[in-house]
Amino acid sequence: MQARKASQRAAGVHRPLRRATGERQPVAGDTQRILSHWRDAVPGDRMAHLIKDATRALVRALQARLAQRSVSFGHWTFLRVLWESDGLSQRELSREAGVMEATTFAALHAMERLGYIERRRIGGNRRRVHIFLTAKGRALKRRLVPLAEEVNRIALKGLPSADVAVVRRSLLSMLQRLARDEARRLESRRRFHTGL
Repeated sequence: MQARKASQRAAGVHRPLRRATGERQPVAGDTQRILSHWRDAVPGDRMAHLIKDATRALVRALQARLAQRSVSFGHWTFLRVLWESDGLSQRELSREAGVMEATTFAALHAMERLGYIERRRIGGNRRRVHIFLTAKGRALKRRLVPLAEEVNRIALKGLPSADVAVVRRSLLSMLQRLARDEARRLESRRRFHTGL
């Protein structure tokens, strides 16, 4: 095991560091390693893997920029949703952000301590908590959105606009097919359980 770690260090492969929040800290060379993997090792691997690795590289680039502003990527995920739909319930926010409710609860607790959000109960439902941005949380949008726009510019630099349009159209088409497949599977499961 020690020999493997030493050879990985010599080759420039580093084990990801974790912050106290449990968030993976980017390591120099990770994106280069991913690129080399796709060019040399598995140029014809499945599309899902390529999309996942491209997403990892985009996230890593944004994560590094957010860290310079002392904002975690996890908080960014929730802020993005709240900037568009302030006042969601915790469950709705979890669904929109694509994370488990336990993860949402922990992140919101930290965001509340930082003064980004406040939790409120609305109406007669004492159990349902809604999440609202504070002025400080709303103000982060002006500082953070340009970082995401910069990452997008870097990723797309030099690509002809026609190619970008094809990629966008292709990804949307893939999402549409997968959504139809998911709907068919859910309907089939519903019919099985109801005996229809």
